[in-house]
Amino acid sequence: MSIAIISSGGDCAGMNPAIKAFVDYCYHNGEKPYFIYDGLEGLIDGNIRVATHDDVAGIIHLGGTIIRSSRSKRFFDYKQREKAFNNLKKNGIDKLIVLGGDGSFRAMNQFYQDFKINFIGIPSTIDNDIFGTEYCLGVDTCLNVIRSSIDSIRDTSSSFKRASVIETMGRECGYLALISALTCGAEVCIIPELEYDLESLGKRLKKEIKEGRKYIICVVSEGTKATKKVVKWLEKDVGIETRASILGYIQRGGNPTTRDRLMAYQFVNFALEKICNEKSHHIIVYKDDEFKFKRVEYITSQKAGIEKIFLKLGKRLVK
Repeated sequence: MSIAIISSGGDCAGMNPAIKAFVDYCYHNGEKPYFIYDGLEGLIDGNIRVATHDDVAGIIHLGGTIIRSSRSKRFFDYKQREKAFNNLKKNGIDKLIVLGGDGSFRAMNQFYQDFKINFIGIPSTIDNDIFGTEYCLGVDTCLNVIRSSIDSIRDTSSSFKRASVIETMGRECGYLALISALTCGAEVCIIPELEYDLESLGKRLKKEIKEGRKYIICVVSEGTKATKKVVKWLEKDVGIETRASILGYIQRGGNPTTRDRLMAYQFVNFALEKICNEKSHHIIVYKDDEFKFKRVEYITSQKAGIEKIFLKLGKRLVK
């Protein structure tokens, strides 16, 4: 039997290095690798073919995923999952490596319950919001994209004595916003995990402006839905010209960093060693400087939280 790799949900830098590592490992160890294109939608449609070294030559530096991805509502339907299973059987595939997040792992767990397809999930999401792991593929590259953007925005803010409000991704988790705010020296950070006090912040900022502050950098997580509110507050209450920059999908792309490439190789190597030698329906995680395997039920049992030390440091940016 053979093994396939699939990307599911949001793409991120780090997926292509993982795909290359997958193909390299399989050929080195005598396994037959397959690509499933277009995520779960492609699995249902049978968009599957054998992977070659030529497919992965020159992809390690590329963001995104060459096998593409999707979000699939059809996969919620048992008949569609059965169709997907039959497509795997047709190609002699009984093992899957899944690059994705929480939703993808839940879908794969249901797939396992239905048809006993062995799989290992590799946390791959820029939000870094998967419980049980300290690191997800794509996070380091994303943080570096945000850092570069904020550094550039600061240049023009300081030139015009402006405030800049920068919105980062993070639907329910403020990790990207908080880490970026701390490492870029922002004056304000608004995230779902910390209560903020605009009145107290306003007093502090007005005092700093009076004492010579020339610009303000404010990082807002999209999950707070507070970007427009913060822009209005800075202009009307703090009294400084303000511009908003929504970074959007620029955060999901970009040249994978050295760390994301190295983590991709390690995640894939450990995952393949396990699934090629024993039955598995686990998620590989990175915690306490070790790679470990956890059941899906454990990974999906709680929401991931931001480390306490970062939240403690962030409290000075919310009041």
